[in-house]
Amino acid sequence: MNFAEIAAALPKTAVTTIEGLPFPKIASGKVREIFDLGDALLLVATDRLSAFDVILPDGIPGKGAILTQMSLWWFRQTEHLIQNHLLPDQEREFARRGIGSRDLRLRSMIVRKLKPLAIECVARGYLIGSGWNSYQKTGEVCGIRLPAGLRQADRLPAPIFTPTTKAPKGQHDAPIDDAQGAAIVGTELYTQVKATSLALYAFGHDRARQAGMILADTKFEFGTDAAGKLFLIDEVLTPDSSRYWPAAEYRPDCSPPSYDKQFVRDHLLSLKWDQKPPGPRLPAEVIAHTQEKYLAALRNLLTGSGV
Repeated sequence: MNFAEIAAALPKTAVTTIEGLPFPKIASGKVREIFDLGDALLLVATDRLSAFDVILPDGIPGKGAILTQMSLWWFRQTEHLIQNHLLPDQEREFARRGIGSRDLRLRSMIVRKLKPLAIECVARGYLIGSGWNSYQKTGEVCGIRLPAGLRQADRLPAPIFTPTTKAPKGQHDAPIDDAQGAAIVGTELYTQVKATSLALYAFGHDRARQAGMILADTKFEFGTDAAGKLFLIDEVLTPDSSRYWPAAEYRPDCSPPSYDKQFVRDHLLSLKWDQKPPGPRLPAEVIAHTQEKYLAALRNLLTGSGV
């Protein structure tokens, strides 16, 4: 589908739960719900929105479809770098399993059953977020010494790999260095995911620039099959797993505007909220503006325009 078709098909209200499917639900995360198809998995992205590790009572209409369609686009673009978890011919798979709803198809992927790696694979090309906070304190990010005098949002001399643990639900992921990452997944596999993550980031950064955006950093997830073969899984290079900036508005020494839920975070920070459940309701204008941010990122990629 092209961008206009996807935008026209988005629901008017947020879809925050997936009901009525004839498949057993085996997991439910902050955004995605996972169903067992027997020989494969059905990943369904809801419109739920989380901030500060709290799922908010209001979702963003169509967010799950936007994230899924962006992931599908990137999976196709990156097949030359690494195989991914998608089963071939998604439309045929939907039809074979009796999944006819257009909305459900837009927000779903049918994927191989794989074993996820026990680390989050983060690649950074710019000094921002937790990386900037760490650099200010130690001059390092995940044990990587960086040049002195860098400013917030500066482009790094070269992209860096800064993995984290996968914390249990309700806990925070923790940054780890190369030695810790290798101890968790094994040296050979760690070397492979590090090189692949950096290659994916470099490719994604170049393609995003063609669409008028800067890919500042991103998180990848990988899994292995029974033979130990590596696959790219989950979502890829979406505004929920990545930090995109409008290239025309980028400048260092500040936190540039982004195509993600930062608008929601800024709103929440203006409230008297302790960042614990339950989360506060979102005003209609915050919901609408956040949807616009997600849609803009998808439009830029699918049309090749950052306008």
